[in-house]
Amino acid sequence: MVRRGVSVLLVGALVAAGVVGCSADPESAPRAGTTATSATDTPTATAAPSASASAPAIPAGNAPADSFAVGVRQLKRNRDGDRPLPITVWYPAAGRAGGKPTESARAADGRFPVIMFSHGLGGQPKDYQALLTRWAAAGFVVAAPMFPHTSGSGQPNVLDVLNQPADVSYALSQVLALDTRDGDVLRGRLATDRVAAAGHSAGGVTTIGLFTTRRDERLAAGIVFAGTALGVGTAFAGAAAPQLFVHGEADEVVEYAAGKAVYDKVPWPKAMLSLPNGDHGRALLGNSTSLRVVADTTTEFLRWTLYGDADAKERIARAAARDDVATLDNHL
Repeated sequence: MVRRGVSVLLVGALVAAGVVGCSADPESAPRAGTTATSATDTPTATAAPSASASAPAIPAGNAPADSFAVGVRQLKRNRDGDRPLPITVWYPAAGRAGGKPTESARAADGRFPVIMFSHGLGGQPKDYQALLTRWAAAGFVVAAPMFPHTSGSGQPNVLDVLNQPADVSYALSQVLALDTRDGDVLRGRLATDRVAAAGHSAGGVTTIGLFTTRRDERLAAGIVFAGTALGVGTAFAGAAAPQLFVHGEADEVVEYAAGKAVYDKVPWPKAMLSLPNGDHGRALLGNSTSLRVVADTTTEFLRWTLYGDADAKERIARAAARDDVATLDNHL
């Protein structure tokens, strides 16, 4: 539950911290000093989702060794009738690996874990396609809602970030329901008990909230890119869910120290991938070398946490050390 009074501080705090202009799109890299002036909506405190009492225990297993082709589809959903949430879903598809995602392609055989991804302020899911399709090709279903008041080119409402953890939990329920929907391309293809959340910048705030003020107990792991705990706090709750933080030390929007401070509060198995030359967007997720290291490291983390692949856990450090562009504080 969001504490009373936090919204009074959040406008100034989030704007001062620069949780604005957070798209990772190389063509629309974040601009330092951008501010949000539209904050007329009052954030709604929401109850915790009805879910199991503890995060699912992931049994030991093996992640797919081969890459998949990638399919993509769009879901039109609306939470409570006034929060439209179109969801882009990338998933492992039948056919030859490589190439661009294919619209509504036939899903590959198997059951695949689910990753919920939250975009940054002023961004949208497609800005992160280069990373998210790599996850899908590795054997994950990646679902990314576009939030109603913090996406696109308009002036975002910073306060609405507080409502986004509830949006993600709603979107997750909608995606998991596809596993039993007759005729759906993902029917029988979702490992509904193996779910993680990830997000960048304001989406990182959203992701942290899913493990603190609005803990969704279905989540077994989290990845926070350039995030801060403003508005959602660091009272991590529920069963242990390993966390991976990714942050550029030259981040000009959300200071590295702010992300590190949240990471230090995580009471569970955790690691922090730090990029000395990484900024908030372009040099963190847009540069080809850093993107490869970030993608490989996060993929191995997801293979371990969602597939129970012990060998993948051992590969996390090796992936992080590639090309000498990052360091890893490893407490997994």
